[in-house]
Amino acid sequence: MHSTFYIIIGYMTVMIGIALFVSFRKVKNSEDFHLAGRSLGPLMMAGTLAAAEIGGGSTIGVAAKAYDSWGLSAGWYVVSAGIGIFLVSFVAPFLRRSMATTVPEILARRYGKPSHLISTFLGFATLFVATAAQIKATSTIIQTVSGSSFVTTTILVTIVVTAYTMMGGLVSVAFTDIVHIIFITVGMAIAMPIILHGAGGWEAVSQAVAAKAPEKLSMSLVGWKTIVGLILMYFMTFSTGQEAVQRYFAAKDIKTARLGSFLCSLLMACYGFIPAIIGMVALANFDNISPNQAMPMAAMTYAHWSIAGLVMASVVAATMSSASGNLIGSCTLFTKDIFQKYIKRNASDRQIVIVSKLVILVMGLASLWIALDESIGIIPLLVFGFTMRSAGPFAAFLFGFVYKNATKNGGLAAIVLGSIAAFTWQYYGEPFGIMSLVFGSAVSTIAFFTVSKIEIALKVPPAPPAITEEHLKANTLSEQRGL
Repeated sequence: MHSTFYIIIGYMTVMIGIALFVSFRKVKNSEDFHLAGRSLGPLMMAGTLAAAEIGGGSTIGVAAKAYDSWGLSAGWYVVSAGIGIFLVSFVAPFLRRSMATTVPEILARRYGKPSHLISTFLGFATLFVATAAQIKATSTIIQTVSGSSFVTTTILVTIVVTAYTMMGGLVSVAFTDIVHIIFITVGMAIAMPIILHGAGGWEAVSQAVAAKAPEKLSMSLVGWKTIVGLILMYFMTFSTGQEAVQRYFAAKDIKTARLGSFLCSLLMACYGFIPAIIGMVALANFDNISPNQAMPMAAMTYAHWSIAGLVMASVVAATMSSASGNLIGSCTLFTKDIFQKYIKRNASDRQIVIVSKLVILVMGLASLWIALDESIGIIPLLVFGFTMRSAGPFAAFLFGFVYKNATKNGGLAAIVLGSIAAFTWQYYGEPFGIMSLVFGSAVSTIAFFTVSKIEIALKVPPAPPAITEEHLKANTLSEQRGL
């Protein structure tokens, strides 16, 4: 087997070792397991948030898009994510101040049980799909460098990611994410110029691309409408997605939540075009390969095996961190919003941790089922998941923090109509080039304010606030403990 394969296996073994160490030393109760004890500092939060969001779509997926249809402009996929995270910085104080554990928990406070159940289902289903996408991305890398079967590598990846997430929950995920993000950013920053040099430099690459498809050298080939749509998509999904919001809940205080978010956005913006350039190297030199193999082929052909191993380990780091973030998010949703709320309200702390670990195991196996379908692309899978998770709850969740006259039916209408609109728009191929998430969120917003204003005019009382005096006091005590 290629030497790169052994570097990847060694990296995965180290991740298991870190998870074992952390699980014995840092996890004392269910709050540690789900929220790392609400103790994340700004650097830890920025690192784990970036590692969670820079996954298969932002590495191998961007290189694939650069090779296939977007050209150099594929880098906007990640830069847009950085801008989206920057916008979430302004929402961060509300998230940390809420003292919540999940997104549906906040929706339940304002809009009641129906809204809670629907948002729980949407969030849980999306994390299931997103985990599968990250497992698929990791498997593609290992399959390329090892020559083993896709099924074998996918099973191996599922076992490793599921195991280290089960061991320590968000604590082990946060610690391994720091290692992941160092590999992703530093590794790619070192490897990209070496790969480019091995392929003859940017002049040779650009000349070869110009001879094949000159339009792919444009920074705006993807179109400004798509770029703006991506920014909106990321803002909407990062501000409502459990795997991202859970990091804000886990920050040690409001200032940390805001600063960590800003640092994460800066990191993602700087990283953005690196995988796109590697994809351009593949486009210039390889014909008729699978787009998902653009990055591994370029690295293995034009860099020393140690550098190729660094690139592949970086991609594995990206995809594993996102997959583990999705798994811990899904287990938190199930444990807090289903098990503790509807099945066993008085569950002991030990029972909560046990159920959480079982959910991670089941979700890992279920995600394996989707990941084994080789015909499903990584970025389309992620975009569909983001759309269904965020389009409906967007208005009810974000405006619910600041709009005092929101009503329970206004929130419910926003969630239901926004989700239906997004799914329908996606089904019909996103007419006029408007992303289904953007369209669904617009419908959600209109429904939210229209129904709420009508009901207020009819003397229907507003919904109770999402953040009460009790939550504010608890937040103050939590921040004092973190000093």
